[in-house]
Amino acid sequence: MSKDFTLPKYGYQVKINTLARQADGSAWLQQGGTVLLATAVSAPSKEFMGFFPLSVDYREQFSAAGKIPGGYFKREGRSTDKEVLTSRIIDRAIRPLFPKDYFNQVQVIVTVYSVDKEHTTTTIAALASSLALSVSKIPFLGPIGVAEVARLDGQWMVNPSYEQSLESDVKITVAGTKDGICMVEGSTNEISEQECIDALFLAHAAIKEQVAWQEEIVASVAPEKEIPSLIVNWQTWEQRAYDYMSPARLQGI
Repeated sequence: MSKDFTLPKYGYQVKINTLARQADGSAWLQQGGTVLLATAVSAPSKEFMGFFPLSVDYREQFSAAGKIPGGYFKREGRSTDKEVLTSRIIDRAIRPLFPKDYFNQVQVIVTVYSVDKEHTTTTIAALASSLALSVSKIPFLGPIGVAEVARLDGQWMVNPSYEQSLESDVKITVAGTKDGICMVEGSTNEISEQECIDALFLAHAAIKEQVAWQEEIVASVAPEKEIPSLIVNWQTWEQRAYDYMSPARLQGI
């Protein structure tokens, strides 16, 4: 069922399961003139890989900026550095929030369809990924919120514009749940420890607002979450890891 939701404070408009209906969950998220689509799909793993097979792919279309690739390359090429880094930010933010015994293959794809050169896409992409996972059948232990904190002329701001972000001397992207922070990415110019802590608390305040909004969306959509089915004897693997890392064995090495 397609549903529309808004968060006026941050200018978010989202359409849930309107597009990409074959995906387990999709979110068409818009902030100003910046628009992107996040989809989440899953499939059972045939064997135990020893790790959680999560794949995140963030892509920016040339057409999103009103351009068509010219010269020798007439179509989209390999991922740019920004696309790779944004994919990693999303991955690090959501990867810890799956059940420890869940090993199904999960793929999250975020595609940018329009940019207005005012709203940065990194935070919106991560937020859309959280929405797509939260309204899907995938057992995601979110949702998460994402906020960028910047300092410009000594003043702190949350989710600055693109130009403000470029001019700021502190840029920190923070992701987390309503209970705490799970990912921090950024760059600073000689910031004190207390200033860093204040920035994290400022970001987390915005994150909690985003999470509360997403919880309302999830309650309205009411997705049926699947129960992880063990493809291995999880207790045996836990015991093997514990025995391998036991203090007595490490002392004997």
